[in-house]
Amino acid sequence: MKVILNETIESLGIIGSEVDVANGYARNYLLPQGKAMAATPQNRRKMKDQRKKIDLQIAKERKLAEEMAEQLKDVVCKISAKVSTENKLYGSITIRDIINTLDKQDIKVEKRMVLLKAPIKEVGSFKVPIRVYTEVEPEITVEIVPEEE
Repeated sequence: MKVILNETIESLGIIGSEVDVANGYARNYLLPQGKAMAATPQNRRKMKDQRKKIDLQIAKERKLAEEMAEQLKDVVCKISAKVSTENKLYGSITIRDIINTLDKQDIKVEKRMVLLKAPIKEVGSFKVPIRVYTEVEPEITVEIVPEEE
């Protein structure tokens, strides 16, 4: 089913774009929540009339995302963990650990924003991308240090 997005949805596209989604997803989620509208000729005309307003909104969102990316660029997230004699962690550092540490630094990020491919299992310094907006992904430094006893 073709729908026109009323808001930017990470997995689908930006506001105002026409996308093809599963019928059930459109009927049961996007349309009732007001996140999209059916792609009818009338709705296409309506969206075309609102295009300037949408472009301004996209520009504002992008500007805010770039400002946040600039703030995140130099962030160092230092996490201490128990390690074995070979500098291997007894557990692993996950997205939740990174979010909690950033939260202590008054930096609010959501779980879906942290693009950690696999849990970290050794001591060292790692670059982890944070998706702030479409194609805006600054990298933060995550330092894993041995826990002091």
